[in-house]
Amino acid sequence: MARTSAVRPRLRYWFDNTMTRGTPALIGWLSLICLAIVVPVSALLVWADTGRPTTLQNQLAEIWKNVSTAFKLGGAVGTPVFVALSILLALVGLFFASSLVGLIAAGVNRKILDLRQGRSMVLEDHHTVVLGWSEQVYPVIKELAEANANQRRSSIAILAPKDKVEMEELIRARVPSTGRTRVICRTGSPVDPADIERVNPQGARAVIVLTPGGEDGDADIVKTLLAVTKSPGMQDRPQHLLAAVQDVRNRDAARLAAGAGACVLSIDDIAARLIVQTCRQPGLSVVYTDLLTYEDNEFYITPEPKLAGRTYAEALMSYATSSVIGLRRADGTLELNPPSETRIHEGDEIVAISWDDDTIVLSDHRWTIDRAAIVTPAPRPARPERTLMLGWNRRATTVITELDQYVADGSVIDVVAREPELAETVRTVPRGRGALTAEFRIGDVTEPDVLRGLDLASYDHVIVLSDDADGTMGLRADNRTLVTLLQLRSIAGGMGRALPVVAELTDDRNRALAPISESDDFIVSDKLISLLMTQVSENRNLADLFEYLFRAQGSEIYLKPARDYVVLEREMDFYTVVESARLQGHSAIGYRRLSEAAQPPMYGIHLNPDKTGRLRFGEGDSVIVMAGS
Repeated sequence: MARTSAVRPRLRYWFDNTMTRGTPALIGWLSLICLAIVVPVSALLVWADTGRPTTLQNQLAEIWKNVSTAFKLGGAVGTPVFVALSILLALVGLFFASSLVGLIAAGVNRKILDLRQGRSMVLEDHHTVVLGWSEQVYPVIKELAEANANQRRSSIAILAPKDKVEMEELIRARVPSTGRTRVICRTGSPVDPADIERVNPQGARAVIVLTPGGEDGDADIVKTLLAVTKSPGMQDRPQHLLAAVQDVRNRDAARLAAGAGACVLSIDDIAARLIVQTCRQPGLSVVYTDLLTYEDNEFYITPEPKLAGRTYAEALMSYATSSVIGLRRADGTLELNPPSETRIHEGDEIVAISWDDDTIVLSDHRWTIDRAAIVTPAPRPARPERTLMLGWNRRATTVITELDQYVADGSVIDVVAREPELAETVRTVPRGRGALTAEFRIGDVTEPDVLRGLDLASYDHVIVLSDDADGTMGLRADNRTLVTLLQLRSIAGGMGRALPVVAELTDDRNRALAPISESDDFIVSDKLISLLMTQVSENRNLADLFEYLFRAQGSEIYLKPARDYVVLEREMDFYTVVESARLQGHSAIGYRRLSEAAQPPMYGIHLNPDKTGRLRFGEGDSVIVMAGS
């Protein structure tokens, strides 16, 4: 028994060594195994045949025929030379047929592998090209599919350094239905012009470059933009490129790489401004999210020749189901919320918020203003504000700089973060007006003792930033943000007043997990940037509009107390609200119900209401207006 167990490993070792010699060894073993089976079975077939030959020679001839038939060797019988030549001819034919089948199989397998790896060309036309892969890809696909829902045929071509099948599975998991829009994934490098050619950028109506994130993310974006502009056939073609850099300092380089006509946004810049605006106006992020998606109201720029010669005040009242917010002059100049007496000239276009482009129609409704419901707001002298910033990331300095442009002299922002080396950075953040004083305190914002020691009741606004102490802003940062919000909610329960909190999240799915109150708001910057780029990809004229909206100067969206416009608890239509806002130099576009402020998905926001509908406002309700800063 022991001897048998010793022989078996040696036989296996010898067999393995012969197999390593390659194809000849494989053919040899296959032939031996086949012969060991075919020859005995052929002999048994002759023996089992009742009409078998009686002589040994004839029996051997029949066995040979059976063996030849199994091996496709023809089975010729004759002289040894004749048999040898027939075997040689049969072997040559067998080799040729086997080689042909092998080559065909290998070619088919290679083609299938190329297709599965996303190596084939995209022959779509008038499609949208998406270069790169990040969390931004899902809202981009979702919104493009929604925008093209009324199109018979539309497509999105994605090129990313990721497996094609994996991309398709991830998209199906996060965007289960894309309607009539076909999503085509290709594997390749977005910084390689040859790979970019595979998604046919020449025939695309727009090329969107996603933000990869990380320390070298902006450098990758610049390289991708250069690769697009240098790819064959793109040099002399008008570019409709869209990209978003993380650091505003890299925007000029990206714009230079993208060329004329491209739209390059700064994520940190826009996110910081939204955080500042939203911390002082809870609900503003919902307004922007609603305006940037294709599911509800959107921005439109449309001609209306019938309004030529009329004033902006008349235009405000000319639409029952659309809200006018400005004008786009014939020379391309944009004027949001211009003075009421501004004249509309031939070739000017109306900038409006509406459900769809076919709902921007002049109304023949005979409206009547309830003058008794209109009020003049009491003057409120500007007072210093106290703001608390919990956490720190690369956007924090921009938030402080932007906040300085809004607050009154003597205002204070206290920053609490884990890194002691930030103390000097906080004190030296550039502040143009110098109205804001910044102070720093060391502490972990997820610790309840740290938060209890901050005298939260003394602050007018609280900002919770997505902490990037570990170098990235991702799932771990959102976990810390959610813990901080829970701690704040627990402490605020004993304060006797609402604590206005705006929190920054990196993943929109975490918004559903966050504790919500009527004074809370959330900024998901990656999602908002994705929505913004999608809007511009569909209508490049919106690029100037968004550039105008997301800057500190000029008009922007505000949520102001309803009591500053109309008498509370009095029934009226929205025409009266629009007229009251106009008298103050504002353009009314909606309202917010305090009683619905904690109810998703709109959190009390009602944009572009039908002006003929009856409504009344209560204490704490707001009117949403376009107004100067």
